[in-house]
Amino acid sequence: MKFLQHKRRTAPAVIIVALIDVLIVLLIFLICTTTFRQQPALRLSLPESTTALKSGTNENPPLLISIEASGALRYGMAGDVVTPDQLRGRLILDAEKARAGGHDALLAVRADKSAPWGQIVRVMDIAKAANIRISSAYMKEAGAK
Repeated sequence: MKFLQHKRRTAPAVIIVALIDVLIVLLIFLICTTTFRQQPALRLSLPESTTALKSGTNENPPLLISIEASGALRYGMAGDVVTPDQLRGRLILDAEKARAGGHDALLAVRADKSAPWGQIVRVMDIAKAANIRISSAYMKEAGAK
């Protein structure tokens, strides 16, 4: 009689490296697909003061430029319609006056939400050429009016 000889098999082993690779891929997938919700912030109703000064009230008021939806430029509080060349000349003159008075020349730009972006960039380039800073604080206040 011939008996079958069974070869000894090695016990099955778990390959830890492959398991770690799969877990890392799953972790990356979960991180990328999870949406993070922002916790609601604490809402405060701050008291108002009638004697408090707004920021920038002790400074020289900014030069104001409004850009309409059609792309028309309006200069100053009066809203005079100007061309880009006229705007350049007026900004240079007003910037020199502000510097002579010891103040920095600031510019506030109010643009309609459908104003041509190219016109906004043109105004910013003219202001940069005239060495005038564009003030974001005044932009918020000017836009609120």
